[in-house]
Amino acid sequence: MPVVERRWTALCALSAVLLAGCTATPSNNQAQVQPRVEQRGPAGPVPAGLERYYAQKLTWESCDGYAVSSEQREAFQRRTVECARMTVPLDYAKPGARDITLGLLRRPATDKANRVGSAVLNPGGPGASGMAAAAGMSGQVRDNDLGKRFDLVGFDPRGVGASQPEVRCLTDAERDELRLDTDLDYSPAGVAASEAEEKDYATKCAERTGTDVLANIGSRDVAKDLDVMRSALGDEKLTYIGYSYGTRIGTVYAETFPGNVRAMVLDGAVDPDQDPNTELVAQGAGFQKAFDAFSRWCAQRFDCALGTDATQTAKVFQRLVRPLAEKPIALKDGRKLSYGDAVTAVIQTLYAETLWEGLNNGLNQLSKGGGEVLMSLADSYNGRGTDGRYSNINDAFSAVRCVDDARTSERTVRADVERRYRQAAPFLDDGSPVVGYLDACAFWPAPVSAQPLRADLPGLPQLLVVSTTGDPATPHEAGIKLARVLRARLLTQDATRHTGFLSGNSCVDAAGIAYLVDLKVPAEGARCAG
Repeated sequence: MPVVERRWTALCALSAVLLAGCTATPSNNQAQVQPRVEQRGPAGPVPAGLERYYAQKLTWESCDGYAVSSEQREAFQRRTVECARMTVPLDYAKPGARDITLGLLRRPATDKANRVGSAVLNPGGPGASGMAAAAGMSGQVRDNDLGKRFDLVGFDPRGVGASQPEVRCLTDAERDELRLDTDLDYSPAGVAASEAEEKDYATKCAERTGTDVLANIGSRDVAKDLDVMRSALGDEKLTYIGYSYGTRIGTVYAETFPGNVRAMVLDGAVDPDQDPNTELVAQGAGFQKAFDAFSRWCAQRFDCALGTDATQTAKVFQRLVRPLAEKPIALKDGRKLSYGDAVTAVIQTLYAETLWEGLNNGLNQLSKGGGEVLMSLADSYNGRGTDGRYSNINDAFSAVRCVDDARTSERTVRADVERRYRQAAPFLDDGSPVVGYLDACAFWPAPVSAQPLRADLPGLPQLLVVSTTGDPATPHEAGIKLARVLRARLLTQDATRHTGFLSGNSCVDAAGIAYLVDLKVPAEGARCAG
């Protein structure tokens, strides 16, 4: 059964078909960044027993030693960014027992005289690098008031990217092998074998990461890290930009520290009360809606890989990709494109209309027996670099999801969810039997740490929720719900894409920046076209 990651697509990927302008030409001037020690904290409220964390000094330096991939090394070369490591307790119930570090990347405000503070950014995932996101967005904020009046700070959440220790479950070779595993045996023995693989994955996560880390990797721990960061950066109140899963971090922070919030833009909302099974089915419906929009766009083209009848594209798509389940396509570099990789590539491109050209190119290539374009897209989504090394985004995603969400340990429940998912997203229905085998979370070695959202949040200022009507990963209904629960102002963008703020829409960007700088919310019922 597909499990769709809540990811922000403006994280720069490796394929030429991805978002234009996501990374600027790197500068080789990082050597000009001289290390300097800053102590801006403690600022604002400090919980008892955590004084040394809230008051810690940060050493800002070149980002050269922080990149965990060749792509990040390029993005981190800008002379306008600097990096630091921040210390937090692994377990906030036992401060001082074991410390871990988080990687931070900062683009300082250019108008020092009118600086407001820091705007902390999280791009989602869970498992995506906030450092990479901030580096990629540096050019986008350079000429507006957000970049002029705020330090833009991206952080890698605990266990992710440059933060240590990292969550690591599979080796690069094991990840490559997993992507070729088709799980085509639907007999009781085949289901048992698939579940044994899921259990083995959970076991490897515990062995290679540590159960203590896995037990303290959830959103509630990240929200506490965010409050330490607020103080260490010298801000009495937090200004935060969260995309996709980053809205969940923001929601938990607002619940835990309502009086410590200055402003929050929550874009691509995760419904705070929706159970994970219902959420997954809603995502399936969202991706079907995006696929239908792609189909209508494609059907107008003479070169549409799925034909000119938009009502038949789901069937044409499955006829095109389903043979890969039995026989993956051999590529020029010796690798093989699997059915799962082809579907992953399609999911990647449905996050934004700007990626549809690449999807059509990839499907046309597949129809001719090639798979390089789709493999490049699947590699990008899976965090596989050109050097064959994987980021830990998928391992971190699993680790956070398994402690943040209620778990399903009944095959009948899993089968019902899979059936509902296929009904919601028929273009992803491969026609195989519905078996409902248990996933890794059923065998996870750490307990669920999430709790229901509190109803009363005293002192919380008005927040801004941004939601697009055709968002495939975090449907518009979730944005409406989050705005209602948090009593926030909702800004709706009429578009087919995942998230909208700082993605080039002047209406959305102007509204979001005005809110962050001057705390001016858009009018009730405000909408932005395209």
